[in-house]
Amino acid sequence: MAHDLNGKVALVTGAANGVGAGIVRLLLAEGAKHVAILDIDEPRGTAFQNELNAEFGANKSKFYQCDVTNDEQLCAAFQSVVAGHGGLNLVVNNAGIMNDAPHVYKKEISINVTALITSTLKALELMRTDEGGKGGTVINIASVAGLCQMSVMPIYWATKAAVIQFSNCIGKEDYYEKTGVRVLAMCFGATDTSLISGQKLGSLDKNTAGENISSLIHESYHVQRMESAAQGVIDAYKKGSSGSTWLVTRDLPAMDITDNVNRAYEILGEHM
Repeated sequence: MAHDLNGKVALVTGAANGVGAGIVRLLLAEGAKHVAILDIDEPRGTAFQNELNAEFGANKSKFYQCDVTNDEQLCAAFQSVVAGHGGLNLVVNNAGIMNDAPHVYKKEISINVTALITSTLKALELMRTDEGGKGGTVINIASVAGLCQMSVMPIYWATKAAVIQFSNCIGKEDYYEKTGVRVLAMCFGATDTSLISGQKLGSLDKNTAGENISSLIHESYHVQRMESAAQGVIDAYKKGSSGSTWLVTRDLPAMDITDNVNRAYEILGEHM
């Protein structure tokens, strides 16, 4: 079944810049009725909102200054969108950081995992058909880090594996049939945003600088354009079934890798 974005109301976290901003722009280009931009960066978020409304029309977007780890701020943004636009059709949980440093890793887990789960559950509460909602879609942004193993940033790798497993399980067909809310996992390959800059990266090993990790990423992977990652989210929305896992890497079109993920878990479960 193909899904259409025309007339839809969406909410995107981590959306003032980078891939999140790219997703917002594409949603509006696809005919979305309104897109909420959630981010902590107030100057950039407000400027982006004004730019979009000048380009796409008044009130097509609204910026909410929001720390996604603050449940009160996050839920207030959800409620404002629903009250202002009569409902919510799509949530993209894109906010994330990539920093395993000893003084940052708990924040990394809070943003990448806990806040993403909280946002998904709030979306379910508002959209599920068995509790009076109209159904909808949640797309949770994971990473190729959740599909492989490396020692360089084990905490970040663990957060993205958690996103995939959570999204797959809560998106299973039996639960989707009950709620009417699709949940998809989207795995980005290395993407040209500030997330992989030396200033933003951090290691649990005090002898490994962020600049060294950034260099390793750029040497080891084809770093794709932000636009490729954002387009992959749009394509997955249109074609993806609930519980599916998608991959967009090396500037290639988005691929549904659900069969690979399912086979991997079958192998892991052989001796249970």
